[in-house]
Amino acid sequence: MKFINELNEGERVGEIYLCKQKQAAVTKNGKPYESLILQDRTGVVDAKIWDPNSQGIDEFSAMDYIAIVGDVNSFAGALQISIKRVRKAKDGEYNAADYLPVSENSVDEMTSKLLDYIRSVKNPYLSQLLTRLFIEDKEFFEVFKNHSAAKTVHHGFVGGLLEHTIGVARLCDFYASAYQVLNRDLLITAALCHDIGKTRELSAFPLNDYTDDGQLLGHIVIGTEIIHDIIREIPGFPDVLASELKHCILSHHGELEYGSPKKPALAEAVALNLADNTDARMETLTEVFGSAGAKKDWLGYNRLFESNLRKTGEV
Repeated sequence: MKFINELNEGERVGEIYLCKQKQAAVTKNGKPYESLILQDRTGVVDAKIWDPNSQGIDEFSAMDYIAIVGDVNSFAGALQISIKRVRKAKDGEYNAADYLPVSENSVDEMTSKLLDYIRSVKNPYLSQLLTRLFIEDKEFFEVFKNHSAAKTVHHGFVGGLLEHTIGVARLCDFYASAYQVLNRDLLITAALCHDIGKTRELSAFPLNDYTDDGQLLGHIVIGTEIIHDIIREIPGFPDVLASELKHCILSHHGELEYGSPKKPALAEAVALNLADNTDARMETLTEVFGSAGAKKDWLGYNRLFESNLRKTGEV
């Protein structure tokens, strides 16, 4: 199989991919075309059917596995496939496991690390909250450890939410050891819980798309509601501690325009925002450079970083 991360500009590809998205569109000249997002376990690629009514273009829908023949081009610094022929793939022609992006890290090892962080929290109320959420609620944790952390931007793969959570907790653990102003128990708890709302914001693979609650509420509000409901079940949970934890989750995107209902007002909230942003951006760079393969040139403008990007030169 020719995986997406193995595609090169100028080659013709004949392969089966998952059609993640399909949208009808019209060019500036009024000519209809179809815009697709194709996916396999190595990533996604943009594709276009410029003449959807031509011979060799069969009927198919989003979330179908499709067999395509097309030319690999470059547009705005990214690869794009111009599809010449396409049909819906038949059962037995593909292995579904080849089309689910999966974390390169072991889920079992990441789970073990998560449990280590939970055991390190000494505050009895925060410890009980984490135990109820990640250990006692086995149904929730099964969803959590196999979920993605995003639709496309970063950690958008099976196990991505767990991987991102561990990455944020690792940074927060460092911050707590470096800055005495931080309450480590509160910060680690907030790090482990900050994105739990994504289990309801995004649907499971292979769809991995926004749910109704994801569109209407978003993971920040959903996560805060989950924490609020658990806190109500813990006798004597301090009101101030509850508000501080919920504030960290509500403000972890840092800015109102980035979806946070509140801006960080606690040292722990500031640290969580920095850790979340750092892990997300570094993973995004990792994925951008990974998809570029051996390419050493400038990769083109990246919307998230608002900059043209390239890998560091070898010394």
